[in-house]
Amino acid sequence: MRRLIVALTGASGVIYGVRALQVLRQLPDVETHLVMTPSAVRTLLEETDHTADEVRDLADKVYSHRDIGAAISSGSFRVEGMLVAPCSIKTLSGIANCYNDELVVRAADVCLKERRRVVLLLRETPLHAGHISLMDQATRAGAIVMPPVPAFYHRPKTIDDIVNQTVGRALDLFDIDARIVKRWREDEPASGRATPLPDDAG
Repeated sequence: MRRLIVALTGASGVIYGVRALQVLRQLPDVETHLVMTPSAVRTLLEETDHTADEVRDLADKVYSHRDIGAAISSGSFRVEGMLVAPCSIKTLSGIANCYNDELVVRAADVCLKERRRVVLLLRETPLHAGHISLMDQATRAGAIVMPPVPAFYHRPKTIDDIVNQTVGRALDLFDIDARIVKRWREDEPASGRATPLPDDAG
């Protein structure tokens, strides 16, 4: 059984974390450990039709954001890593500066010190220099900053298509294939020839 920590924090885009939990729920070999901040609960109610209890029920284990002594706060807890989706600037700042005053930041800091993967779906735009500096600092500590920028090569027709592709690509970073990613030209037969570009390309 593989374990993954999933944290939902107070940025727009809470559906990314919800969808990750929904997808992981269908995988029999993945156990999810959820932390949801109060700001995430507020955003959940603003942006979706889900309740906090419904989201908690998607996870195998749920922790209070205040529980700094939870199992996932220790490096001895065996886990693949941590997905923060969405990741607020406040949470990014806490992780970048090792400010472990609550469980989301503490769990991320522990994963980083144990050289485990931490993926941050940072939801903010535009960015000022302070934000970019924090992204650099977190990256230097070992985190992967992955703003949920939508891809369009898979020709999305709905918001769900966009959300699924981003969540699937985030889970790819943990070597978890959720079977929801439309991969670039994987279904095409190999021809050995490059696809011609439009005349005005480049």
